[in-house]
Amino acid sequence: MSEIIPRWEWRTFTDDLGKAEENIRKHPEGKTRESDEVYILSEVSMDNTKIRDGLMDIKTLQQVNEDRLEQWLPIMKGSFPLPVSEIEKVFKCFKVAVPKFERTEYTYEQYLNELIKPSKLLKAVDVHKKRTGFTINNTIVEIAEVTVDGKTIKTAAVEMEDPELVIKTVRELELESFPNINYIRGLKNLVGMK
Repeated sequence: MSEIIPRWEWRTFTDDLGKAEENIRKHPEGKTRESDEVYILSEVSMDNTKIRDGLMDIKTLQQVNEDRLEQWLPIMKGSFPLPVSEIEKVFKCFKVAVPKFERTEYTYEQYLNELIKPSKLLKAVDVHKKRTGFTINNTIVEIAEVTVDGKTIKTAAVEMEDPELVIKTVRELELESFPNINYIRGLKNLVGMK
């Protein structure tokens, strides 16, 4: 199994990327992809927990550097039905009490309906993404439209393993004037969760 290397990421959410979007779109575009995902937002955690393509996907924030870049480490990609041992790891990331389990494993629907929805601290959010990728300075750059609860907002991101290249690219593209807002903070802002 290959070693998982955490990536440094800079991202923002805004209605208008202005000159920065022009700068990004000067570069050759990669594929545009659309996806429907379910993010599980926790009122007491900033770990990135989402379900995409039938997989429970978790990334945890490792550190923030002096340029405000965030380093994220993928720690789980689990397929449904999820065994209780894996669900316990997910709830550890949510930083909420582990529920009383009535089963040894949970399908996607059982997981959402029986474990997530009853919690006062957790909220499942349907997210539609339309993402266009670019490769700039060997970094992964993305512009996306994100729709949540009928509200659409733009997001742009730069990521890779080397933080120097990430911040160099952010500055070159004139993204630095925007605040660095990760996916979880951006979604919480959109749905009115503190």
